[in-house]
Amino acid sequence: MKVNKNIIFTCVLIFLVVSYSFKESFSTPNFEIQEIGPNDEVAYFASGCFWCVEAIFESVEGVSEAISGYAGGHTKNPTYQSIGTGRTGHAEAVAVYYDPQIVNFETLVDVFFGSHDPTTKNGQHPDYGSQYRSIAFYSSIKEKEIIEKAISKLNTEVYNHKIVTEVSKHVIFYKAESYHQNYEKLNPYNSYVRNVSVPRLKRFKKKFPKLLKEKK
Repeated sequence: MKVNKNIIFTCVLIFLVVSYSFKESFSTPNFEIQEIGPNDEVAYFASGCFWCVEAIFESVEGVSEAISGYAGGHTKNPTYQSIGTGRTGHAEAVAVYYDPQIVNFETLVDVFFGSHDPTTKNGQHPDYGSQYRSIAFYSSIKEKEIIEKAISKLNTEVYNHKIVTEVSKHVIFYKAESYHQNYEKLNPYNSYVRNVSVPRLKRFKKKFPKLLKEKK
């Protein structure tokens, strides 16, 4: 059976265009990890889309770097696709590298609770699912006490005992795929970034102006 060469050529061309478009939609320039100081410590938080959370913590004075990833689950080597099913147990999380001589863990906990709604079960609008739940991770008894103290205070003074944030021991953090890193900075024209991430960052900056890095 003869096949029209024009049809074959058209099919191949369509395939290449679609493949290239798909790749472009999920890739960004390689991100560069900012210099992490020798005395830096790391804290882990989850409070909705990690594109938003990463940008918020990176705006804080004393934070060297914030890296998007996955934590709090029960499966090894999770991916963006697998956690989206809700079956891995992981949440979109951020590893926050910070200089404790400039900003302490208590302040980072304030940033965490002050930049999302800790009363929303499994989600932050417009993202819902267990992968978007609120979690404050601790690596020591002292950090656990700081988190629990903050929750007790906020439950009494602000949220009427409605906080649903999990307080979990940090076990392992899996860095997310490279195209997720610095996503808000590298994709300023993305509709989600413009309509969700940037407004959330602006709300945080307005609320905590004294914690922000000085503009260079």
